[in-house]
Amino acid sequence: MGAAEPLRSVLWVKRQRCAVSLDPARALLRWWPSPGPGASDPGAGACSVPVSEIIAVEETDSQGKHYGSGKWQKMETPFAFTVHCVKRARRHRWKCAQVTFCGADEQLCHLWMQTLREQLDKLTHRPRHLLVFINPYGGKGRGQRIYERKVAPLFALAAISTEVIVTERANHAKEALYEMNVDNYDGVVCVGGDGMFSEVLHGLIGRTQRIAGVDQNEPRAALVPSQLRIGIIPAGSTDCVCYSTVGANDAETSALHIVVGDSLPMDVSSVHHKGALLRYSVSLLGYGFYGDIVKDSEKKRWMGLIRYDFSGLKTFLSHHCYEGTVSFLPAQHTVGSPRDGKPCRAGCFVCRQSKQQLEEEQKRSLYGLESSEEVEEWKVVCGKFLAINAANMSCACPRSPRGLSPAAHLGDGSSDLILIRKCSRFNFLRFLVRHTNHCDQFDFTFVEVYRIKKFQFVSKHGEDEDGDRGERGKKGLGQICSQHPSCCCAASNSSWNCDGEVLNSSAIEVRVHCQLVQLFARGIEEEPRG
Repeated sequence: MGAAEPLRSVLWVKRQRCAVSLDPARALLRWWPSPGPGASDPGAGACSVPVSEIIAVEETDSQGKHYGSGKWQKMETPFAFTVHCVKRARRHRWKCAQVTFCGADEQLCHLWMQTLREQLDKLTHRPRHLLVFINPYGGKGRGQRIYERKVAPLFALAAISTEVIVTERANHAKEALYEMNVDNYDGVVCVGGDGMFSEVLHGLIGRTQRIAGVDQNEPRAALVPSQLRIGIIPAGSTDCVCYSTVGANDAETSALHIVVGDSLPMDVSSVHHKGALLRYSVSLLGYGFYGDIVKDSEKKRWMGLIRYDFSGLKTFLSHHCYEGTVSFLPAQHTVGSPRDGKPCRAGCFVCRQSKQQLEEEQKRSLYGLESSEEVEEWKVVCGKFLAINAANMSCACPRSPRGLSPAAHLGDGSSDLILIRKCSRFNFLRFLVRHTNHCDQFDFTFVEVYRIKKFQFVSKHGEDEDGDRGERGKKGLGQICSQHPSCCCAASNSSWNCDGEVLNSSAIEVRVHCQLVQLFARGIEEEPRG
């Protein structure tokens, strides 16, 4: 049989006589009921699985013990092989399914196994050796158990070797990535929450820039993309990055995306203060409301996960607003807009086309055919703000299925800058509630949203980082104005919430780096209708 010729046979599946076909050109395995003699053509009952979604092929017990009585006993010597593959479930979840094919001809079964394995060997994008970091303390402390029970068996089935490191302290993974030789790994997997992912992200980006001789403290530096993909096994409290890139916080789903070797490019924002790198951000950079929440919740870690709800209520009642100036550079290269209602999905056209246009824009600037960034038109917005949010992704989570910016894209080289101006508590509550439903959360007079590639913020009160705001926060539930209950209480400076971490410097400079890292993911798939 030629390498590209289809393989077609009659085998048994679940006690049913089936025609089975493997088309190497289409990389597709199909089977369908064929009760008559020979192999009939596929009908409405045909099943199929792409070779790219086959995890492994194993020889089954030649005695056919798993198939019980009935027609199997009529075969003189049943031989069988099992195909482990991806099966799609509801709400973007993937499951590992098994299909067993049985036949009386041992050589035929071996031919099928050999041919399928040869097809799998051609999938060079699949990982063979992974470095795994497990946070045993994050979320509810279930990281190690989740990995051992749900992930490790799938890696073993797919013949993926691993080196596992259980982290013992904060920044353990980041420091290890700086020091280790990672040349022999095909990717890095983090088991934990968004904080664990951030550690791995900073370690990989920092290591890559150090090797390339790039100064991370230079805000205008062109960062070098990391070649190692990052896999996320969700085991934290929110797992926003996983939810926004896969569509579910499910360990088995994420493990299967890693096994099949999916790849998803993702933007990263660098955050600088006075010529020094503070952090990298991939999801939310929030000042005001979300900054106050994370700052207050850090003081209440003893409360567990409920601290976020408590701090959220306290911050809402405090109703602080912050005065300052936001300067931003609009992302002219992007195809979409924050309110076009087109979410980022698997194989996203907006991300692909926007990256191409950004590269063309950078080439024109490099050769002097267009004005460089120094003279590009910056926009300036001044005022009092309840919140300033920059979302690199939708920031969706189970509580907010559409996220803070439903049409934000993962790899278009831009961020959605959301400005919530001073307003009443009631109007701000209306805005927050819309994050939990399908209404347009930007459809308010006090809300502005822009798609940007750079922005800067300067507080009116300068760099009095600790200031009076900390003292005000100690008074009960914050400074709630009794004479004017709907007003905003002016405060000096807030903190920035950078992917769940506190940044105390209010004045920052942010730049989006297009598709700086790659994840073991494919983006959220459109669910079939019907």
